[in-house]
This record gives sequence, structure tokens and C-alpha cells, in this order.
Amino acid sequence: MQAGDPGVGASLGVGSAQSRSEDEDSLIIKDVKKTPTQAFGGSVPKRRSSSRSIKRKKFDDELVESSLVKSTTRVKGPSVIEPIRYSGSDLSSSEKKKVAKCGSSLMPPLTMVVNPALITKRMKKSKQPLHTSKDLGRWKPTDDLLLINAVLQTTDLTSVHLGVKFSYRFTLREIKERWYALLYDPVISKLAWQAMRQLHPEAIAAIQSKALFSQAEEALLAKIGSTSQPKLDTFQELLSKHPGVFHPSRGPKSLLVHWQLLKQYYLLDDQSVQPLPKGDQVLNFSDAEQMLDDVKLKETRDELLEHELMISDRHQKREIRQLEQELPRWQVLVDSITGTGMPDFDNQTLAALRGRMVRYLMRSREITLGRATKDKQIDVDLSLEGPAWKISRKQGIIKLKNNGDFFIANEGRRPIYIDGRPILSGNKWKLNNNSVVEIAGLRFVFLINLELISLIKAEAAKMTPQ
Repeated sequence: MQAGDPGVGASLGVGSAQSRSEDEDSLIIKDVKKTPTQAFGGSVPKRRSSSRSIKRKKFDDELVESSLVKSTTRVKGPSVIEPIRYSGSDLSSSEKKKVAKCGSSLMPPLTMVVNPALITKRMKKSKQPLHTSKDLGRWKPTDDLLLINAVLQTTDLTSVHLGVKFSYRFTLREIKERWYALLYDPVISKLAWQAMRQLHPEAIAAIQSKALFSQAEEALLAKIGSTSQPKLDTFQELLSKHPGVFHPSRGPKSLLVHWQLLKQYYLLDDQSVQPLPKGDQVLNFSDAEQMLDDVKLKETRDELLEHELMISDRHQKREIRQLEQELPRWQVLVDSITGTGMPDFDNQTLAALRGRMVRYLMRSREITLGRATKDKQIDVDLSLEGPAWKISRKQGIIKLKNNGDFFIANEGRRPIYIDGRPILSGNKWKLNNNSVVEIAGLRFVFLINLELISLIKAEAAKMTPQ
């Protein structure tokens, strides 16, 4: 069969038209990209076509697609655009022809459909106010439970503000805002409810026990007479008779305490508030204190007291003058004790160490100075003179030599001052008559029995030539 046969060409043309009309839908769905020459074989002559791109108007679905692609670049999160493919039956014949003429591809147009439910959810989340949990930190779950119980008891936010002790001193406006938020704000009410459910049962019981008394409860308590002396059994009977009026946390003891408060403030039915005093009648101590005039109190003067004070002042000045006049006499006595006056020595006393309170006698050729303890006893206990906690247990040694000279050796940690000269530990120094010995702030005067010492020197001189 030849290619130029007209019958064959006609049959091929009819066959190709039928096959194109039947398979056009399947070609669109399978997304098969073929040129017209590939589809109809090499025997079909080529159509004249321009290389210029055809400018055509966009379909409505393509406009939606281009606008949504730009908007999806700005939105973060999961994609809310769903691609939908049209089947070949949904397209009209004119649209099918336009699609078939596109040389680049036979793909059907994609329509972008936005899911409205997902967008509304995202818009709701973005429109939520950021200050919903602003005051949740200051309002604790215990405060919320106290607020709810108090409002249920009194139905008055002003009474709640005056009678309930919260963890923070909230104002009346803050209490109102919190109550309205618990009623009408679903986010805050849900968070508060979850926090209150996590409270310990003991904490919940303690909060409920602090609930304010309602007007109905106080009306029942006010019926009990003020002259009667009710007991716990009376209030227990009252609870059993009116279980719906009293709060579940009420007990007979709590009712007794509240009844006593009502009685104290004259709020019982058989009590009446006393009228204000008329004239000079005094009701209580506070009223009498207010009636006092401080100016009159300041003007009053006690002449007898002032006279006695003046006389005592004169006596004190007179005594001071007498002491000033006697001071030189006392100075002479002090000088005589410290060195000018010689003390009376006996035949056995070699020297004396005189202090302000105590006088130590030296009756042996060698004595030890220091601080006596239970474990160690010494010859001269300096703690008898004054505070000796800075003095060593064995502070020093005073020794008389054969030639009649006295020497002191420092055996302690602190220095010993002889006439203002420091003697360090391990050193010794000669003591003369009336030498001032200072040890850790304690001062002594070293006095020598010159008569006895002269006899000792004479005997020593006699022993020397023999």
C-alpha cells in the first residue's frame, strides 16, 4: 500500500479522528507527553506552527492558583492547599481543543482549593490575646478557691474584699476582674480549674474552713440569747436541724467562736447598741482618753517636786567641792603607800611586792610569779590582784643572790616591764628598791627590807675571807 493513495489517506484520517476523540481523555489522565507526529506516526504530514508563544487569557482556576501560590510562601506550617485534577469529562469541547493545542504538555490544569476549616483554626490561634495568662502567676489556686467559696457564701464582692485574706493584697477592682475572668474567659477558667484540682485535700479543707459566714448562717446564730451559755451540743443540734443552710465545713466549735464574736459586737437579736453618752457621762476608757486636754496636762507644774530637785542638786555640788579639796590629801597617802613610806617588815621578810589590792611577801631567796591553776601551784598568784588571763602560769622568778642583789627572770611569753623597760622572755634584770614591775597591765612596787639585806651582806662579807 502506497502512502500517496487517497483512499488509504481518507481511511487513515477517519480512523485517526475516531481514535483521537476516543483516546483524548485517556491521554490527558495518563499525562503522556507526545508531539502530533509521534501520536499519528510518520505518515501524517507536519502542521505549520509558529514558534511564537500564544498569549491567551488565563482561566479562572489558573488565576486562583497563581494567587494562592504567592500566599502560601508567607504562611508557615502545614500546607492547607489541596490539588485536584479534573477528569476529561468535566472539560468542555472548546477547552479540550485549547489544551490539545498546547505543544509543551497535555497536563490538565491544576486547581488549588483552600480548606476553609484549617484557615479558620489558624486565624483563631493567631487572634488569641497574649495577655490571657498575664495574671495567672499572682493569682494562686488557693486564692481562686477562696474567692469562689466567699462569693458563693456572700454574693458580694465588696464583702469578699473586706473579709477574705488572700496571699496578696488585691484591690477591689482586681478581685472583680478575676471573678469575671473565671466566669467568662474560657482559657483562664480552664487553667484555674486544672490548678485547683491539683491541690491537696488537706489544703482544700483548710481553705473551706475559712469560708465567710452567710447572712442566713448569722441569722440562725443570732437567735441564740446573749444571756445563755450555749455549749457545743447546742450548736451541734443547730447543724443537724439546718444542714442546708450551713457550709459543709462548719463545726460546732467554729459556730461557737463566731457566736461569741457576734455577742462581742452586739449583733445578736436580743442585744442593742448602746447610745452615745450625753453630757459628761463617760462610756469607756477610750472615750475618756479622747476627752482629756493635753494642753492642760502640760501646763500643770509640781512645785514641791521642783523644790526637792533643786535641794538635791545643791547637795551634790557641795559634795563635789569637798572631794576636790580633799584630793591633795589623798595624793599624799598614795605616794606614801607606793614608795615614800617604808612598810613595817619583820625579821623573816626579805622584800615585798605591793599591788593595788594585795601585798605579796618574799620570805625565801627565790619565789615564782604567775597564775595558779588546779594542777600547778606557785608562790605569788597574780590573779588575786586583777585579771590575769594574759599572764602565763609561770611568768617569772625573783631571786636573791649572796651579794644582796635581787634579780627577776622572765619565764613567760609576754614581756615584763621594769621601770618602763621591757624584759623579754629568757632575759633577767636587777630589781632595786621602789622599782615598778608591770606584768600584763598589773602594776606592783618592789620594796626591799634594807635592814635585813644589810645584815645578809655583812654575814656574806664575813664568810668570804674564811
